Formats: sequence, C-alpha cells, structure tokens
Amino acid sequence: MTIKIRFSKESDFEQLIDIDHKVWNMKTTPTIIKWDSLNEFSEKNPEGSQLVAILEERVVGYLGFHYPTPLKTNQHVLEIDIAVDQHYQGKGIGSKLLDELMKMAKDKNIHKLALRVLSSNEGAIDFYKKCGFIEQGRLVKEFLIDGEFVDDLLMYKLVE
Repeated sequence: MTIKIRFSKESDFEQLIDIDHKVWNMKTTPTIIKWDSLNEFSEKNPEGSQLVAILEERVVGYLGFHYPTPLKTNQHVLEIDIAVDQHYQGKGIGSKLLDELMKMAKDKNIHKLALRVLSSNEGAIDFYKKCGFIEQGRLVKEFLIDGEFVDDLLMYKLVE
C-alpha cells in the first residue's frame, strides 16, 4: 500500500468534500460540515491549503493547516485539522500526513502545531497523543451537542 502525500489541487475538491461529509459528525465537530458547492469549498480551502493522501489514485485523507491569527507574532504556529475516510482509518494515513507536515513546518520555520478536538472524540484524542500532541487547555462545557455538554480540548506539538 503506497500512500502519496502532496498539496491539494482543484481536481481533488469533490473527493475532499465527500470526505468532509463522511467524517464530520456531531461526535467529531460541534457543527455538521456541509458544503453546498465547489465554489464555497474552494473559497475556504484554496489549492495548496491542505496536504492530501492519495491511495490508488483516490484522495483518502487530508490535513488542513492555517495560521491561527493574522498577527505576525503568531506566524510560527499552524493550526491543523485532519480527516481520513473511515474505510482507510488505522492504516497510518493520518501519521503520514502529520510526518509530511512536520517536515514542511521545519522548512518554513514553524515551531508549533495546534489543534482543537472534542472531548467526545476519543479515537482522535488517542491518535493525537500517539503522535506526540499534549493537552494545553480545555474549554469546559464549550458546546451543547445533542443535549450533552462537551469540552473542547486544545492540543499542541512542538516542531523539533
């Protein structure tokens, strides 16, 4: 199984939308992600704003990244989000995407990766911890999802 990692292209957008619609639900995000058009998706996720994992000519996962704020004093941090099609989870795709981002981050003088994850998303939390992410904060009862309060965990990993 050879997984190729590269920057996103416009021709990937339909498959990326499909992954978003499959992966993001009320256990994984505080609101359902629903893209109504390719234009809407491309405005929020322009070409090159994501690393994509390709397996057998198909996009099976992605890692999005952006600066958390427009401040120059915060440009050493990238905030990330990862999604892997459920049929391909547990096959090392998320780890490969993170490894590639770590290489890129070193080259671009990025010193910290940050993310947010719902406390109800135990599988993702376990994955991030295995990849070296550490909890740096918790927004207690940040979301009310299906009648239950859910914490929002803030996690980070230093780029070394």
